[in-house]
Amino acid sequence: MALIAAGVLGWVIYHYVYDHFAQAAADQKPPKPVNINDVLKATVTALTLIGAVLAGLYAYRKQLLAEGDAHRADASQLAERYTTAAEQLGHDQAAVRLAGVYALARLADDWEEQRQVCIDVLCAYLRMPYEPDPTAPEHKSGEREVRQTIIRVIHDHLQDPDTSTA
Repeated sequence: MALIAAGVLGWVIYHYVYDHFAQAAADQKPPKPVNINDVLKATVTALTLIGAVLAGLYAYRKQLLAEGDAHRADASQLAERYTTAAEQLGHDQAAVRLAGVYALARLADDWEEQRQVCIDVLCAYLRMPYEPDPTAPEHKSGEREVRQTIIRVIHDHLQDPDTSTA
């Protein structure tokens, strides 16, 4: 289909250019014959220019599609990191919860569109009930350290937004 369209376009351009050169040759004194080589060169030049523009448009569209795919892949990877970090934050062991805190803080650094969501999750964790008495049955071992770490990470980022989470 594309070859047929290119052939028809070439034929139309050739006849347009030939008519233009024929008119120019007829206006000269004495009238001169039309040089077919000039007509062919002009036709090939016009077709090449049209082809270059179409190739540029195709490359631009392909680049846009590739960027969209890359953005979707990045968003998917960041969403997986969020899910993993949130699961870690809900774990029974304090060391895993601490890893979840750092993972969410690092994710907030990397994922600007969802940064506030990451901070909201950390703040929600701080608002959850907490039993500081180690002899109480609801007490979680290491909970105080997890909460202090959340506060410290948020504090450090408020003081210096470029602070590394590591």
